[in-house]
Amino acid sequence: MTITLLYFAWVRERIGAGEETVTPPHDVTTIADLVDWLATSSAGHAAAFEDRGRLRAAIDQDFVPLDTPIGQAREVALFPPVTGG
Repeated sequence: MTITLLYFAWVRERIGAGEETVTPPHDVTTIADLVDWLATSSAGHAAAFEDRGRLRAAIDQDFVPLDTPIGQAREVALFPPVTGG
């Protein structure tokens, strides 16, 4: 399964790209698994995903916790916590 990944804010800066397309292995079934797998891709990925507590995710534009199954996701976004006011 091919997934489009979108990165925002400091996640994008550390990775050095705002978007990439990946085909994760079959044992990657949750967002947390995906983050663990991506962290092995490069030093930038490792730095971006070093502190998982500072990450938020969305699957197909719906906010989800990191333990959410990827299922048939077409797009996964990874970003820092959002604040507003």
